[in-house]
Amino acid sequence: MAPSDQTNSSPVMLSALQHYLFCPRQCALIHVEGVWSENYLTASGRQMHERVDRRGAETRKGVHLATSVRLVSERLGLTGVADMVEFHRQETQQDETGQCVAAKLPGRGGFWRPFPVEYKRGCPKSHRADEVQLCAQAMCLEEMLDVRIPSGALYYGETRRRTDVVFDGELRSLTENVVAKVHQLIESGETPPPVLTKGCKACSLFDYCRPEDVGGIVSAKRWIKNQLEAVGT
Repeated sequence: MAPSDQTNSSPVMLSALQHYLFCPRQCALIHVEGVWSENYLTASGRQMHERVDRRGAETRKGVHLATSVRLVSERLGLTGVADMVEFHRQETQQDETGQCVAAKLPGRGGFWRPFPVEYKRGCPKSHRADEVQLCAQAMCLEEMLDVRIPSGALYYGETRRRTDVVFDGELRSLTENVVAKVHQLIESGETPPPVLTKGCKACSLFDYCRPEDVGGIVSAKRWIKNQLEAVGT
């Protein structure tokens, strides 16, 4: 499904994209019904983001680190916050292919190439949900700064390592399709029925959702893979 321009829709939170891929019902409970509850997983994730936020802005060795960067895309109808954006100083605005990849920053000389970094509490996944969220952040930054961002990184707290992510055409197309699906879901105002997966008990909304009432169970990895395949077609 080709995504349409979302400028006539109310903006949705960037976090809704990952919520949708994890479970459309969870996405609707949070972003349509306004339901939220915290468990140890969401609390530890929140604490990680807060530690990043407390670092604040700093510049060292030609890299400016900006935390809690407000993002918006009128074209995609997205809004949210990036954990961190690294701005790498360079003398020219373009790369070797002639693409504009760097922007000016207020009060700073030269040009600065944005590189978004998203922090996750767990470890790298076998699916692309984290990559979709990071790519959406990059697409917001591209619109805001009028640049092209070729890549970013995911930092996982469990491994304490970064995983580089290239924003190629396939990932960009998948991300735009997920954005379109989330807009459709939220604008419908309807909450999908529950589907019981092995990941349900880790969800902070488990008691509210009551997915065990539907019976049966599917693999959480398989469920998210199916979601990605569905929006990618």
